[in-house]
Formats: sequence, C-alpha cells, structure tokens
Amino acid sequence: MSKRAIFGIIGALVLLIAWWGFHHRPAAAGSDQSRSTGATGSSGRRGGSGGGGPVPVVAGKVEQKDMPIYLDGLGTVQAFNTVTVHTRVDGQLQQVLFSEGQDLKAGDLIAVVDPRPFQSALDQAIAKKAQDEAQLANAKVVLERNTDLLKKKVIAQQDFDASKYSGDSLQAAVQADQAAIENARTQLDYTQIKSPINGRTGVRLVDVGNIVHASDQTGMVVITQMHPISVVFTLPEQNLQEILNQGGASGGLKVLALDRGNTNTLDEGALAVVDNEIDPTTGTVKLKATFPNNELKLWPGKFVNARLILTTRKDATVIPSSVVQRGPQGTYAYLIKPDKTVEMRPIKVAQTEGNLALVDEGLRPGEQVVVDGQYKLQPGAHVELTTPQPSQQRRPPQLRQPTRKTASSGKP
Repeated sequence: MSKRAIFGIIGALVLLIAWWGFHHRPAAAGSDQSRSTGATGSSGRRGGSGGGGPVPVVAGKVEQKDMPIYLDGLGTVQAFNTVTVHTRVDGQLQQVLFSEGQDLKAGDLIAVVDPRPFQSALDQAIAKKAQDEAQLANAKVVLERNTDLLKKKVIAQQDFDASKYSGDSLQAAVQADQAAIENARTQLDYTQIKSPINGRTGVRLVDVGNIVHASDQTGMVVITQMHPISVVFTLPEQNLQEILNQGGASGGLKVLALDRGNTNTLDEGALAVVDNEIDPTTGTVKLKATFPNNELKLWPGKFVNARLILTTRKDATVIPSSVVQRGPQGTYAYLIKPDKTVEMRPIKVAQTEGNLALVDEGLRPGEQVVVDGQYKLQPGAHVELTTPQPSQQRRPPQLRQPTRKTASSGKP
C-alpha cells in the first residue's frame, strides 16, 4: 500500500473520531448536569418548605404564670456582731471553759484569770473602810463632847474646829474606802471572763497557764454572731430609683441568698437598708439584707448571689427557657403555625427564672413554640411533633445567663 493511501486512511479515522465526539459529548454533559441538579434539588428540600419529610421537634405552649421581678447582685455574708474577747485584768490564765466552735449565750463563763490577788485587794479595801469607820465613830464622840465644852467655854474655838474638821476628813475617807471596795470587787469580777454576745467561738488564741494582759492585741478568742446574719451586696445605680419606688428605702422587700451558680436557695430574708450614697468609682449602691440563718448555710465572709425581689408580675407570659434562641437580630422563638410550619418570631425576654423565661413581647398565651430541635429548622419548614426522649426529660435546665430586670428595661 502506498504512503498516500495510508495517510488517507489515517485522516479519515481522525475525521470520524472528531464527528463522534462532537455528537456525543453534550449529551453526557447534560446527563451529568441533570444528575447534579437533581441531587442539589433533593438536598435543598431537606428541612425546607418545598417537599421532603417533616422535621421532628418537641413543642410546648406559651403559658401565663405569676413571675417574680428581681435584681441580682454579688454579695458578701457579714456577721451582725464579731467580738475579740480580751481579759480586762492582768494575771495568769487559770481556766479555759469553752470549746472551739462552741455556740455560746451572752453571759456564759468562758475563762478564769487567777482571782487570788484581786480577792486580797478587795479584802484590804474592806479592812481599810472598817478602820476608817472606827476612827470616824471616835471623831463623832469627840466632836459631841467638844460641843458641850465649847458652850461652857472650857475649850477654845480653835480646838473645837480641829475636832470638827477631823470628823469631816474621816467621813470622806470612809466614802473613798467604799469606792475602793467597789473597784476591787469589779476587778475581781473581771477575772471571770464571760461571753459578751450570743455567737460561735473560733480558734482558741491562748492556752491555760499563760500570763494575759488587758493590753494584749490578739485576745483570747473571736466570737461571731451566726444568726441572724446579714448579706451586703451592690446593684447598679440605675436600679436605685426602681428599688425606692418599691419601698426599698424602708426595707421589707424579700431577698434570696443563692449559691454562686444561682441554682440553690441558701436562705430567705428581707432588705434591711439601702445605703445613703452611691459609690462614684463603681457606679453602684450598697444594700444590706438580714437572714435568720437557722440552718447555718450562710457563713461570714462567704460570697453569695443576692436576689432582690421587687414585685411579682401577675399572669405573666412565660415559655420554657430552651425556646429562646439568639441571633444577630436579637432573641427569637420558632412559632408553630396551624399548618405545622414554623415561623421565626422575634421576642423580647424580660428575665429568666430557672427553666422559665418571661416574655414581654412577641408571643401570646396558647401559642405553640418549638422547645427542642431548633437547629434543624428554617422559616417555613414543616414539622412533626414528637414527645421528648427520657434523656431529654431528665436533662437539667439549660444554664443561660439571666436577662435580669433593670430600671431601664421596661415596666414590670
């Protein structure tokens, strides 16, 4: 076969291949595009309103309940009275009659200083008074005799005056002796050291046998009154007027002492006083609340969260706190409409109390909202109502930072 024939055959084959590719490639591309479009459409309908299965969610109803309106502030537990017990006389500590951590009543004997020197001083004062009283009695007899002698002009006026002044001096000495006796008796009483308040003892600061002085700085023991007890806390100055409007200046508003996690109530008390000035460096006002502390859950120096109850809103609109969602535009909830589609409804939350949220705007009592399953939703999605799983039912309330009621956040 000649070279010309071979080149002709090759050229024909190239033309044939080119023709085949021109007619078959678009069909394949169209098929791929069709498959891609179909897959995209199937994926795009997931969780949306254009077909596909409904999204399973847990639903709840908007309800009406009485809800407290409150303000939260960080507080410190403070004892009503704290006393460092000192001896009032110098001497050797003879007895310690208290145990560390013991509850005492005012007047309970807690220690004894060696009383013997003070008993001796008292005995001496009593004896000195008896001596001066005897001399005074003799001076009175002499004065009476000299009075008769002066009338008879037997003695000079000067002698009479001397006897009179002697009697007056002894009378003053007897009075001084009585004062010395009282002082000595007081010093003797001071050897018995008693609790000045009701309270609990701390760690013992001195041992038996030591010489103690009234000038000692450390003292013998610190006694702290445990109940009632107070909590001092602060709130922003913009809340002050609202507190005063609710009668806070005269006290009586309910205050709860909560643990640091705001989950457990340690005690319930009442507002005692609102400080008479605002701290200009922090922009806060100081408040003090009183608690009975019968269960001793409040300990001096402990940090607690103080919740001041301003009022109670009757028939407030409330929802489970898990309904509240947060986005770039603020808080919202998924509302379930009668056709089982959802609407993203903007809401205004006043505060969160436990697992309930108080809603000021956006929802009405009786409406259905999505409690669980929001992450699968978008506006217009079809939903299927399901019951919560046992694990969901036992799940503790979500820990969200409460949106607390403040003086600038609307009317209660």
